[in-house]
Amino acid sequence: MRIIYNKRTNPYFNLACEEYLIDNAKDDIFMLWRNESAVIIGKNQNAYAEINEAFVKEHGIKVVRRLTGGGAVFHDLGNVNYTFIVGEERTSKLDFERFCKPIIIALNNLGLDASLSGRNDIIANGKKISGTAQCVRNGKIMHHGCILYSADLSGVAGALNVNTDKMKSKGIKSVRSRVSNIADLLENPLPVESFIEYIMNTAAGERLDLSEQEEKEVSKLADLKYSTWEWNFGKSKKYEKTVSKRFDYGVITVNYTLDGGIVTDISFEGDYFGVRDTKELSEKIIGKRFESDIFNGIDVENYIFGASNNDLLSLLIQ
Repeated sequence: MRIIYNKRTNPYFNLACEEYLIDNAKDDIFMLWRNESAVIIGKNQNAYAEINEAFVKEHGIKVVRRLTGGGAVFHDLGNVNYTFIVGEERTSKLDFERFCKPIIIALNNLGLDASLSGRNDIIANGKKISGTAQCVRNGKIMHHGCILYSADLSGVAGALNVNTDKMKSKGIKSVRSRVSNIADLLENPLPVESFIEYIMNTAAGERLDLSEQEEKEVSKLADLKYSTWEWNFGKSKKYEKTVSKRFDYGVITVNYTLDGGIVTDISFEGDYFGVRDTKELSEKIIGKRFESDIFNGIDVENYIFGASNNDLLSLLIQ
């Protein structure tokens, strides 16, 4: 087995690295890696239904879609992520226990009471410390998980704390669980880098990091796919939401529908005044990407007296 410590922390690069390796690696792989602040959403999820858009934007948190299913997770440098990529003859069955077991043994050897919980979570001392996911591709199984070691748990709550009031989504929603950092469960916690080295030393194989050519190919894939709106938001399933807010000039309620990250329907209601009909405003927005420049080039005060573009943007992205 080839053991890789990928020291890059760009989430676009790291998710692209998994795809590149599952498509091109000749050997079985065990890789450890970390991401700077990011929300990693499952392949079948609706990005808009998973994230707190205002929090994510304010804190510069990247949103990246992965190859595997399952729920959304928050990553920062206090998370230690691991990936197994193994060639298999039998690729029709996912097997979480097989790949979680070596991680569980390593945690038990640190003095933690770790075990597999449910289908794909690892718990330690009664708290969830790792979620895992798998996919089958090109005759291989990829299993990966994020281990909470010393993560900022306020980031977990803030980035994924979505207001679900009056929201309907056909994406797969995440299930929130009680979580804990491993460092908080250890009597004498290691620095995160030492924990990474400890986990690496539990794997049997040859340590062989990414080559210059591999890094070049992964960077290309990150640029062409994993950093793009089309992959991360454009693949979101149909999504309907109603938002409402009181301003000095009246209450505004917006009902909108997204499909593939594109506004397919939107309407404005409220006790505001305006010179022009908001149906015209709706027509200007339908067909646009649901992004922060959605009101660019539109003088919204023509339709809602006293309103600014930033007012309506804060209403939609909250």
